[in-house]
Amino acid sequence: MNQPKKISEINIGDILPPVVKQIAQERIQLYAEASGDFNPIHINEEFAQKTPFGGTIAHGMLVLSFTSALMCNTFGLDWLSSGTLSVRFKAAARPGDVITTSGAITSIEYQDNIPLVKCNVESRNQAGEVVITGNTTVKLLSTSASVK
Repeated sequence: MNQPKKISEINIGDILPPVVKQIAQERIQLYAEASGDFNPIHINEEFAQKTPFGGTIAHGMLVLSFTSALMCNTFGLDWLSSGTLSVRFKAAARPGDVITTSGAITSIEYQDNIPLVKCNVESRNQAGEVVITGNTTVKLLSTSASVK
């Protein structure tokens, strides 16, 4: 496990270690079971082929979970206890896609002497198409993070 960096070691422009995940129909099915979202666009290939998507697509929240993983990998419990995000879904993720979620620190401010780190984040498929884009904010309550 990486040793967390102190706030003094975090800089605007730092790149967050990316999260890379492959979308498989099995992962989509497992997400449907966990979330209770059995919309046929996600789990019924015959139905989904008749839609403008031409096949099943991943749940948006499944793909968004990769952003949370990115932030949790970097900021740990601080992300889980104080993180917020604002995103836009730009394109669908499909079975077979490899999604790379990345981010960079855009600002570090202080609120009541607590560092507030803001990041730009995005998820792209293997063709470079943006699937999700957005911004995150996390209070560094422990004043450390594992940015590399």
